[in-house]
Amino acid sequence: MATVQGKPTAWARFTKYLREVRSEFRKVAWPNRKELITYTTVVLVTVIIAALFSGIVDVLSSSALNLLRRLGG
Repeated sequence: MATVQGKPTAWARFTKYLREVRSEFRKVAWPNRKELITYTTVVLVTVIIAALFSGIVDVLSSSALNLLRRLGG
């Protein structure tokens, strides 16, 4: 099967992509263990606070709508 001159094959493009990804991963400043634990804790606390806030708003709005429904008829 003939290939178009100058256009790399899919496999060649894929292997080039993997080499570039590997090169970029070497440039990343990876966090140490202490930083990783700190960042993970911050994320978990933030998620818990957001979930609690969403739950409270849900309960309050459901209660308000039920109250309005009972009052309306």
